Amino acid sequence: MSLTHPELTREFAEHAWQDTVIPTLKEYIPIPNKSPAFDPDWLANGYMHQAVKLLSRWVETRSVKGLTQRIVELEGRTPLLWCEIEASEPSISAETVLLYGHYDKQPEFSGWEEGLGPWLAVERDGKLYGRGGADDGYSIFSSLLAIEILQQQGIPHPRCVVLIEGCEESGSFDLPFYVDALKEEIGNPKLVICLDSECGNYDQLWTTTSLRGMLPGVLSVEILTEGQHSGVAGGIVPSTFRILRNVLERVEDADTGRLHDVLQVDIPEQVARAAAGVAQTLGAEITERFPWIEGAHAGNDDWADLVLENTWRPSLATVGLGGAPSIADAGNTLRPETATKLVFRLPPTLDAQTAATAIKQLLEESPPYGARVTFELEHPQTGWCAPESALWLQAATQTASSTYFGRAALSMGVGGTIPFMKMLGDAYPETQFFVTGVLGPKSNAHGPNEFLHIETGIRLTCCTAEILAASVHHPT
Repeated sequence: MSLTHPELTREFAEHAWQDTVIPTLKEYIPIPNKSPAFDPDWLANGYMHQAVKLLSRWVETRSVKGLTQRIVELEGRTPLLWCEIEASEPSISAETVLLYGHYDKQPEFSGWEEGLGPWLAVERDGKLYGRGGADDGYSIFSSLLAIEILQQQGIPHPRCVVLIEGCEESGSFDLPFYVDALKEEIGNPKLVICLDSECGNYDQLWTTTSLRGMLPGVLSVEILTEGQHSGVAGGIVPSTFRILRNVLERVEDADTGRLHDVLQVDIPEQVARAAAGVAQTLGAEITERFPWIEGAHAGNDDWADLVLENTWRPSLATVGLGGAPSIADAGNTLRPETATKLVFRLPPTLDAQTAATAIKQLLEESPPYGARVTFELEHPQTGWCAPESALWLQAATQTASSTYFGRAALSMGVGGTIPFMKMLGDAYPETQFFVTGVLGPKSNAHGPNEFLHIETGIRLTCCTAEILAASVHHPT
């Protein structure tokens, strides 16, 4: 039985989204506040401050009792939006729930449809297009509105801390400094609510049970000090692109895509069973959600195995290339260097630093032809596995989904990375986690045509209120 009043909750959330959330997101999306990894001059450019101040001004408009907020800024680090809401009753003031999100964004990327763009907020067919709305601009709105819902209905709620960081898309390298600085104010949260994850579909509530780690870095191959005429040097000087292909083969089989054994882990039986359940629910949507060209396919029609490939096995993406001119400017010149930005996704239980050391050695040792081969690492991030949910949280999750989606909740591992989850899990081993999000099929976070599914955002706001209410009524 729901602890919230469904009709009142739904009505409030829908009106709040239409009246204030969507209009504010339409101001937020055009701000190009790219994460520090993609905008080294973020401080001088001022977009990060513009974005966080916009969100802070929205917080000021809300009628939340016991709310205090401030922008916290450590020197040289992206600012953090901090909100604290007193417990509704003194008797539950010792309980703390931490709600997490981020406001920094991925870079533009190419391929946006006509009429759409990364810094252009467009509402169309129940979706809000533009960079950062779904990943993860909506999180501050859903978090505070959920608390406001409980207060309006006189439903008790715990002390809440809302933490919205500005460095997540860069691996959250600023966040540990803020967590340390705010440690006493954060307290010892009994529950963490993270609204920065994925959903398998838009038909039910999805919770995240694991996140893969991430190992980004730049692989460079140099053979000459300057370019040479390909007719003069070809056949004598090895191509740096060929050397790069050779080196990459050490860690990735080009035929199968399988990565080196140092990146593999044993997959628990319960994980495999859960993947089979997800495959049974989603079916062909597991592959059809992607914009394949005609005739292209995944090369594997075992949907359960594909779920595991995406969530518990390592993968490698080549996300950038350097050292080569555009095709229009490409002369008949043997290039002196080829570089590529690599992003390894790591199994949830694999230590990222151990993996980084092993991969760096594999790529750099015994370079072909005496070339200079370097792999410069960028903030390796270990993955995360959620602890087993308490019975009260399991029950509340199912109640929230059936009440506001009309279907049972499901859980799944996710192929992406949220560094804060691992950080919090290590710091607070007894903490419960409710990790969810609006990033469903074709929402395309990080790519072109990213959108926020508005109806799912509204429903998640309602579900968050239900979970917060349950955390008081069922403390153990």
